[in-house]
Amino acid sequence: MSQNNIVIREITQVDNAQIAAVIRSVFEELDGPKVGTAYEDAALDVMTETYNKPKMAYFVVVNNQKIIGGCGIAPLEGAAETVCELQKMYFLPEARGLGLGSKMIAVCLKKAQEFGFESCYLETLPFMVGAQKLYKKVGFQPLSASMGSTGHYSCNVWMLKQL
Repeated sequence: MSQNNIVIREITQVDNAQIAAVIRSVFEELDGPKVGTAYEDAALDVMTETYNKPKMAYFVVVNNQKIIGGCGIAPLEGAAETVCELQKMYFLPEARGLGLGSKMIAVCLKKAQEFGFESCYLETLPFMVGAQKLYKKVGFQPLSASMGSTGHYSCNVWMLKQL
């Protein structure tokens, strides 16, 4: 895949169905739990509307008009207003291993700083080892307990990064 055709941009309404399909396909590919995860979030089918709120943004990775991944930033529900959450970061197999994850996280964290957040929280699933390696590489530190109230009780790997 040529990096020349890859663009990271904010989500638009026409992207909703494609990004929902990407996220669900990653859960299916990895045989991940559907309950207590992003898979069953009502927001999944209306991502543009969900992230069209103050201090929220969602970005998609596009290759020749095809969405191959995405990631967002939003206030962490049930936590201090200085804490945001890295949300719904999923990439199709063809988008992995190209450095796009690091680029996407950088875009999201830059936006989080613009919004005035001081730290960024994330949670993931234990079998998502590649994602955890990436998060550690870009400075996220493991936590021993969850923060906030995300409702994703199946996600039991928690991390935090100071911005």
